[in-house]
Amino acid sequence: MKKHFAYAFLLIFLLQQACLFVQVEAGDGFIRTRGIHFMLNGDPFYANGFNAYWLMYFAADPSQRSKVTDAFREASSHGLTVARTWAFSDGGYRALQYAPGSYNEDMFKGLDFVISEARRYGIKVILSFANNYESFGGKKQYVNWARSHGQYLNSDDDFFRNSAVKGYYKNHIMTVLNRYNRFSGVVYKNDPTIMAWELMNEPRCTSDHSGRTIQAWATEMASYVKSIDRNHLLEVGLEGFYGQTTPQRRNLNPNFDIGTDFIANNRIPGIDFATAHAYPDQWVTNSNDQGQLSFLNNWLDSHIQDAQYILRKPLLITEFGKSSKDSGFSSYQRDLLYNTVYYKIYSSAKRGGAAAGGLFWQLLSEGMNSFGDGYEIILSQNPSTANLIAQQSHKLYQIRKMFARMRNIQRWKRAKAARRGDWTDRNKGKRIGN
Repeated sequence: MKKHFAYAFLLIFLLQQACLFVQVEAGDGFIRTRGIHFMLNGDPFYANGFNAYWLMYFAADPSQRSKVTDAFREASSHGLTVARTWAFSDGGYRALQYAPGSYNEDMFKGLDFVISEARRYGIKVILSFANNYESFGGKKQYVNWARSHGQYLNSDDDFFRNSAVKGYYKNHIMTVLNRYNRFSGVVYKNDPTIMAWELMNEPRCTSDHSGRTIQAWATEMASYVKSIDRNHLLEVGLEGFYGQTTPQRRNLNPNFDIGTDFIANNRIPGIDFATAHAYPDQWVTNSNDQGQLSFLNNWLDSHIQDAQYILRKPLLITEFGKSSKDSGFSSYQRDLLYNTVYYKIYSSAKRGGAAAGGLFWQLLSEGMNSFGDGYEIILSQNPSTANLIAQQSHKLYQIRKMFARMRNIQRWKRAKAARRGDWTDRNKGKRIGN
């Protein structure tokens, strides 16, 4: 009986929510935001997805493109709807950008293929412009480029402050946004396959704990992206650590300070939704599995609440996972973590809350074991986790479908009322009957 009451309550709630969404009718395939929700073609959109940083790297080699196709096929068969990947590879081996403003066309064709293949399998993509870390170049490579051109820079954090470096970075943004896809024939900034841009993967500025440096940089860069592309959503790439804006929340942070501010950074005009990452096995290493799950519950609860009531923007958990390299690892413990993340997202979504989805780190195709970092999921080889992923996809799809039904009911009621009004107007003053 309790279950029936719960469904009845959910139905009433969704009907109320549908009244709020009914004005959104854009059918151009771009994901947009309305308050604390993502919207796609007039209906709420929920993202169950994955990270696969390696997609461009493999797609640049035509003989390896089948790995990309396999990943999207497997992801689609498990109901996954969003992939997050890199739109950068700066300097070094097989670089996309091998010098400021100079690009490897084969690598760019690889990214073209990734986007076109995602479209073929009905998957949206989030593309990140740069890396905080040295992998694939990162901010260190930008700083080194500037040094080689006569700039005197003290640290890699000058990436966020130096005008020459910011010029290189802006040029990369402009190049990516205006890229003509050789496979689809669509310029990136006009392609609805792309869900969102990300300013940087996990930006950190440990030389300024006040947060002012990253706040100023993100404000400037968000404005720049939006000056070129107003079709797509934009996010910062944050891990979710709290800063000086909310001192009462800082006790939730792991015991380090990286110069970001979950509230202030996500309040920037042009930043459309909030993000958080979740790695309790890296962040609270002194805790056992139960302690790490307790941390995770508090971490997710606070970010969902703050996105809903303070930021008034959707929240996407853009990275989470548990490493098989952890001491005492078991797939059961990993599944507990996935289930915790998924339950928090679903519980919020079914109430019309701000949690809009999660992207696990990371998806690999078969035969890619050398790319494993401990967090990898090969869906065909990890059946229990793959089952959880598919179940979450189905649950979020059911919520979206329910909203769509309620929206259609509202449309039907409006159309019926309009017809009644037309009939009344036409027959006004006429004598009806004998």
